Amino acid sequence: MANRRQRLDRSRLVVLCIFLGTLREFGAGQIRYLVPEETDKGSFVGNIAKDLGLEPQELTKRGVRIVSRGKTQFFALNPRGGSLITAGRVDREELCETVSSCVLNMEILVEDTLKIYGVEVEIMDINDNAPSFQEKEVEVKVSEQATPGSRFPLPNARDPDVGVNSLQSYQLSPNSYFSLQVRGGTDGAKNPELVLEGSLDREKEAVHLLLLTALDGGDPILKGSVPIRVVVLDVNDHVPKFTQSVYRVSVPENLSSGTQVLVVNATDPDEGTNGEVMYSFRNMESKASEIFQLDSQTGEVLVEGSLDFEKYRLYEMEIQGQDGGGLLNTAKILITVVDVNDNAPEITITSSIDSIPENSPPGTVIALLNVQDQDSRENGQVSCFIPNHLPFKLEKTYGNYYKLITNRVVDREQVQSYNITLTATDQGSPPLSTETHISLNVADDNDNPPFFTHSSYSVYIYENNPRGASIFSVSALDPDSKENAQVTYSLTEDTIQGVPLSSYVSINSDTGVLYALQSFDYEQVCNLQLTVTASDSGDPPLSSNVSLRLFVLDQNDNAPEILYPVLPSDGSTGMELAPRSAEPGYLVTKVVAVDRDSGQNAWLSYRLLKASEPGLFSVGLHTGEQAPPNTDWRFSQAQRPGTSGSQNGDDTGTWPNNQFDTEMLQAMILASASEAADGSSTLGGGAGTMGLSARYGPQFTLQHVPDYRQNVYIPGSNATLTNAAGKRDGKAPAGGNGNKKKSGKKEKK
Repeated sequence: MANRRQRLDRSRLVVLCIFLGTLREFGAGQIRYLVPEETDKGSFVGNIAKDLGLEPQELTKRGVRIVSRGKTQFFALNPRGGSLITAGRVDREELCETVSSCVLNMEILVEDTLKIYGVEVEIMDINDNAPSFQEKEVEVKVSEQATPGSRFPLPNARDPDVGVNSLQSYQLSPNSYFSLQVRGGTDGAKNPELVLEGSLDREKEAVHLLLLTALDGGDPILKGSVPIRVVVLDVNDHVPKFTQSVYRVSVPENLSSGTQVLVVNATDPDEGTNGEVMYSFRNMESKASEIFQLDSQTGEVLVEGSLDFEKYRLYEMEIQGQDGGGLLNTAKILITVVDVNDNAPEITITSSIDSIPENSPPGTVIALLNVQDQDSRENGQVSCFIPNHLPFKLEKTYGNYYKLITNRVVDREQVQSYNITLTATDQGSPPLSTETHISLNVADDNDNPPFFTHSSYSVYIYENNPRGASIFSVSALDPDSKENAQVTYSLTEDTIQGVPLSSYVSINSDTGVLYALQSFDYEQVCNLQLTVTASDSGDPPLSSNVSLRLFVLDQNDNAPEILYPVLPSDGSTGMELAPRSAEPGYLVTKVVAVDRDSGQNAWLSYRLLKASEPGLFSVGLHTGEQAPPNTDWRFSQAQRPGTSGSQNGDDTGTWPNNQFDTEMLQAMILASASEAADGSSTLGGGAGTMGLSARYGPQFTLQHVPDYRQNVYIPGSNATLTNAAGKRDGKAPAGGNGNKKKSGKKEKK
């Protein structure tokens, strides 16, 4: 029946607290609920979604969660209903003991806005504890000469409940000699006393057995009892008397075990055992009994356990002195625990991120943290800071909460990650501090284009290369990371002589290796101008270009071509006529040949392979004539082959060794020789130019090329282009006259 009434009482309290749980107090950011103790797990505490101005389904979406300082979570969020519920059984007496108002504090974090709301939940008491006595039996010794009205203190009952559910009254079992009176203490305690109502006669009744009952005011009323054994003694007419009614002492919380706290003293003028006082604790709470020890003979109070200011700041105990005759007296001991700086600050990372994009604006939130110190006054005043050289700062927000934010833009290419040391220091003497670390990576932003290791490239390859041959490798670097640093290569589309560049070369997009797609022919293409693009894989991608010039090097892959004399098309042997009167050294004909190669690969020499009369004819090794060439073909030092006469050599005039200096010259020779062969030569197009300026530009003049006109024979005449040009220019030829033989002096020479 009592259990049923208790359940009804608890259910009525739950209904009341559900109504009161919707109330808000203490202004913005502070919410207060009431909930009875001993409620089942999952019981409703309050509509947290409504009090936060949110819909129930927004709790999960917006990252609403409880951030609690303690290790035990007493409450939880119900995201489906938007309510605050109990996470387990809550025992008010276990949490708050004798404190009348039991309030649990927590913080609610709204993750997406990083706002903190303070929540207080008051745990309401229910009558779940009956009054109880620490003693199993109490023995009271009373002198047989005690006068009516004498008072004898009885042990107090303890009820951890509060309010009406706590201890309210005492009852004494009916008897003829004693009554019960309850005296109120200064601390509000109810102290039962046994009052002698009539004279005792030890000879009639030496022992009286009574029952003391303590009752609370709950519904139903709970009670507890202890047997009282009254022993009637012989006469002992002096009661021990303490030197102080109240002993007060303050001790630091770091007092070591075995240290003396104080000494109590009571005196009794009686003689013998009636004057010997023994000391003991009365009505001592269990916590105090674990901490302090009393020497029953000396009255010395020692510290036996560990003191902790943060748990218990005041111990109130009652001590009694009893003589050998059974008379006793009591005094109070008040021990105040003084705080010392024995707790280092605590740093709790409530919310944090482990990566931040580079170039994030100043003020970007990195972490939300809570700093607290369990000490009091200056020992509990905490300051928090980080090193000054970092691009971050701390801002204080709600209560002891701080935000770690950026105070300038971070650059991943300068610093890829930070190990941020957070230091919290209290104001104690000496101060205590705590460090914790936050690791933060800087995420890459595609803010750097690739760059080539060289500003431009010059590449050389011999003609007749195999198809697919590797030509060259370019390399570009990107200081970004991951896909932002993944470089791909491409060629800018262009055409060469009307042919797409992509038909000549290709580039591996991953490695930057340049490949030849065909075999190059120097005589067709001697150089290519390429533009290589390096692009990263960022979004959007960044790129850069570099110029690459590919030079094709000549190889001796073309046989000389004889332009004159021309072999008959019918397959017969060509014929040249010479007069019978021709003397040795007479110029019969001149062989004109060209080679499409370049440089020394195109420098020709002549010799007879077969002759019916080997000793009758000879051919000039370098000129293709039976007679020596005209002496006026030799150039001065400034007119030697090469660029602007800059190349040294002998006086015979040789081809330049550098392929590119003679590249255009070889082409001019081929064209001029072809025109000479078909009689349409324009080599005399300008004085000293051989027609080169009109064809190839004004920079090409006679000073750049040997006069090969002497090597071109005009059919039907023994004159060369040099002679013809001389006539056309109004100059006398430098050599012989027509078909006339050379002078005797020269022949002899």
